[in-house]
Amino acid sequence: MPVPPAGPPAASSAPHSAPVRPAPRGTGPAAEPAGPAASAGAEPEAAAAAAGPARAAGRSARLGPVALVVAAGVSVQFGAALAVVIMPRAGASGVVALRLAAAALVLLLLCRPKVRGYSRADWGTVVAFGAAMAGMNGLFYQAIDRIPLGPAVTLEVLGPLVLSVVASRRLVNLLWAALALAGVALLAGHGGGGFGGLDPLGAAFAVGAGAMWAAYIVFSARTGRRFPQADGLALAMAVAAVLVLPLGVAEAGSALLEPGTLALGAGVAVLSSVLPYTLELLALRRLPAPTFAVLMSLEPAIAATAGFLVLGQALGALDALAIALVIAASMGAVRSRAGADRPAA
Repeated sequence: MPVPPAGPPAASSAPHSAPVRPAPRGTGPAAEPAGPAASAGAEPEAAAAAAGPARAAGRSARLGPVALVVAAGVSVQFGAALAVVIMPRAGASGVVALRLAAAALVLLLLCRPKVRGYSRADWGTVVAFGAAMAGMNGLFYQAIDRIPLGPAVTLEVLGPLVLSVVASRRLVNLLWAALALAGVALLAGHGGGGFGGLDPLGAAFAVGAGAMWAAYIVFSARTGRRFPQADGLALAMAVAAVLVLPLGVAEAGSALLEPGTLALGAGVAVLSSVLPYTLELLALRRLPAPTFAVLMSLEPAIAATAGFLVLGQALGALDALAIALVIAASMGAVRSRAGADRPAA
């Protein structure tokens, strides 16, 4: 049987995390009830003592999904750095095929998802999720095969940013989305070499990858509500692998079976697919899609950091300013959500 959608954990568990217990009663004179004034004074003290852990639990419930998204972004960008090593050997389609096939194999072995008891709508969601993953990865690697990584990531991020604006019902999210867009545009315009002279097909692939990224966000959330744990992710990953494997074999041929290529492909699969997709799926169960979409604006900033640490690419003043704008937008989105979730006094 499919697992029904769960309610927000913060709303369901926070009231029970620190219950106010009555003081224990003894049998001697010291345990006799004091007067009404003492009772009235004791109750606020007990409530105040319980409020601290409750607030801490609430902050943890809000920031936990944010930490999952950031960790996923770090994993993706360092996986992308590793993928650069493989692309000359296997081509763009070959890298995608290795990445998704290895990730699907790992997830199917770890999750061992059940295939019985699901409705046609459940399977339709999984297939759509898998198609979005295949399209997002395939189009993005085709893009970075033709244009620099900075502009490619910036154009791809437009998809989640547009989703955040369209799906949001709060006017303030327009401000955060605009600020994030300014940051990623500045980052790509300076550190990525600008948009002048970009290959039109490569730019189109990047924009298409962004559209598929937005679809991935939507169907990932729906899959997380319909399937327990990471079962839906494992099944969707298998669908994505089936869709891209023929293209990878056609481009790379026997190069996909070389031991070195297979080993690097497995590393890319873990860093760029298994770990981040699992973290994002868990985060989307507790994080609204608009907030998640704006948080994904951190990707270019994380990519710049990974480029500095792994590839030795120095950061200039404009790069630092761009990263600051993106981080400010992400923090604003988190604070907006925290304010929306805070119960009225």
